[in-house]
Amino acid sequence: MTEHTSVGERKRMVEPDHTGLSVLQQCILLGLSRSSFYYKPVGESEFNLMIMRIMDEIHLDYPYYGVRRIMAELQRRGYGVGEKRVQRLMKLMGIEAMCPKPKTTVAAPEHKKYPYLLRGLDIVRPNQVWEMDITYIPMRHGFMYLAAIIDVFSRRIMGWGLSNTMEAEWCAEIAMDAFLRYGRPEIFNTDQGSQFTSEVFITTLVGEDFDNPKLKISMDGRGRATDDIYIERFWRSIKYDDIYLNAYEDGVELWHGIDNYIRIYNTKRLHQSLDYRTPDEVYTKVS
Repeated sequence: MTEHTSVGERKRMVEPDHTGLSVLQQCILLGLSRSSFYYKPVGESEFNLMIMRIMDEIHLDYPYYGVRRIMAELQRRGYGVGEKRVQRLMKLMGIEAMCPKPKTTVAAPEHKKYPYLLRGLDIVRPNQVWEMDITYIPMRHGFMYLAAIIDVFSRRIMGWGLSNTMEAEWCAEIAMDAFLRYGRPEIFNTDQGSQFTSEVFITTLVGEDFDNPKLKISMDGRGRATDDIYIERFWRSIKYDDIYLNAYEDGVELWHGIDNYIRIYNTKRLHQSLDYRTPDEVYTKVS
């Protein structure tokens, strides 16, 4: 394999049933991101994908809008879409008006829920609190899901990943990679989605000792948009500053675009809330 071997050719070299190497190991050896190997275009028309991208923007600006208001806003912008189409696309995207955020995660009633620990907490150092969430990412010919972990004190992105499915194992893999790089935080906050309440994810956070974990788990109250405000602000930043401006063609191009954005976000983007310092400067200076 030469440095000029195309991504498509490298993807065809991956053998999912290989007995000696996992798909992840093969992807690393071939210089592929695992998410780009698993990406498959979503079967929606170009028109519906355009409408979904606009709906995502509307929902960022007006998270309390339901089917009829989103439909009305689309019609005000000149898109003649009906209520049934908007309702179906909202369900596909995970948007639900009763919860003031894109509901990309769905609760599983049988899973244990943990209390919300951040109310009134004075967050004064890096690695004290991390937040993790998932959001919908539109592309020119499909869409994917982005999961990311943010250190609340420094606003630094500690880990992230792309996928076209929202499996608990995917979320656990992102969390474990962040732990191996930076250690575990004192508190790990998520919403009550089934991915985050699953046994595989909880075990990744606390290990086998559920009764005496070194890490405390915190979960947002249902329907409370302000409980994970820091990761929500990052979603808004990356979508308006990058995703909506570039209309990435496919998962590979999207992966490289997000990788570049997060690198700049962590190392060069000045934050007013950080006294015009970068997340990296705050994280490394104090930690």
